[in-house]
Amino acid sequence: MTDANEPLALAAHPLRAQVLAELHARPFTPIATPSRVLRFGFTADASTAKEATQALIALCQARGLQPPAPDARHFTGDLGEGRLRFERHNEFVTYTWEFPTGSEAFQPPADVLGRAMALVPQPGPLIVAIDMHIVRADSVPDFNSAFAGANVVASDVEDDRALIATDFLPDADGFVRILILDKQLTPISAGALAQRLLEIETYRTLALLGLPEAQRCLPIIERIDGQLPALMRDVQDGRGFETNRALLDRLTALAAEVEAQAAETSFRFGATRAYDELVTLRIEAIKENHLPHHSTLASFLSRRMAPAVRTCATVEKRLGDLSAKIARLAELLRTRVDIELESQNALQLRQMGERVRLQLRLQQTVEGLSIAAITYYVASLFHLIFDGLHARGWPVEPVIATALMLPFIIAAVGFTVWRIRHRHRAD
Repeated sequence: MTDANEPLALAAHPLRAQVLAELHARPFTPIATPSRVLRFGFTADASTAKEATQALIALCQARGLQPPAPDARHFTGDLGEGRLRFERHNEFVTYTWEFPTGSEAFQPPADVLGRAMALVPQPGPLIVAIDMHIVRADSVPDFNSAFAGANVVASDVEDDRALIATDFLPDADGFVRILILDKQLTPISAGALAQRLLEIETYRTLALLGLPEAQRCLPIIERIDGQLPALMRDVQDGRGFETNRALLDRLTALAAEVEAQAAETSFRFGATRAYDELVTLRIEAIKENHLPHHSTLASFLSRRMAPAVRTCATVEKRLGDLSAKIARLAELLRTRVDIELESQNALQLRQMGERVRLQLRLQQTVEGLSIAAITYYVASLFHLIFDGLHARGWPVEPVIATALMLPFIIAAVGFTVWRIRHRHRAD
């Protein structure tokens, strides 16, 4: 028995700590009102994301701050110019800066505050740029004036404790503006709302990356789909091994082209679905209520973003259907080619059998002739022997003696040929 005071030591799963830490990897950061938040998102593969982490480590070490681990996916620290939150994702990295600011909407300009990004090298192409301002509700009498776009999306959120507004359009500095009017938010609630809105705009942008891929693929799908009816008629009317082989080569080329497109777009279309689901979840979490004369985020994105997502899903489905259609047609044609090939093989086997039969007959004829020839040669030898004996005075009649020996000579020669043929068959 173990001591009751002895601590329990159980072997943990090697991934247990990582799984538990993931739930707390991105906690909501409390944000005071008023505050300004700028987010920069850059597309980055594994190599460039690692380089971005190394650059952040060097910056922290130069400032005397605790740097993140080399494999860290999240980091938060106060760099003097502002508070930075760094995040690594599968295909992008984000730098989210928080600055204390006044109550005048979007002042100072975002490009002034955004100069803090000069502290680190740009890891990849810029894909997301967000300028978010959190102010007291009574400090902005008309939130519409903060936006240049005609269609301002606005709604009450968090059980009417805040109002959010945006036009989803880049301003003169290239930032998409999001205004949060704080009515009764706590710092934690403000931080949670800000993070969800940042994620909505980030994931919305990344989800729409699938649309250009879908638009690029559509003409290719239309071209291949347009070729199939004529190709199917050719398959239906095709006769002959060479004709079917040529049709099969054409089908194989089309199948390879479709599969190449599917392979190139599968990740992008899958990411579009995932990001769209995340946008939907984040919108549900902020609990929107409709404002008069304004669209909510949910209705606006449903009207503008959903068609793009459906286009990606449609193109992905058409690629799959086209691949399956070509595969069925190719299988049908391949079966026909195999049957014709088997027919040709059977014909060749029959011809080979006929040739073997003729060769066997020829061989039997040759064997018969060879027996006769050898018998004649041996009999001639015996006749010469008997002539010699007769000339020596032996009482031998050469012709009669040769005639008497002839059956024995035929039997011996025939038996010898049979033995030779039997031995060759055994070998």
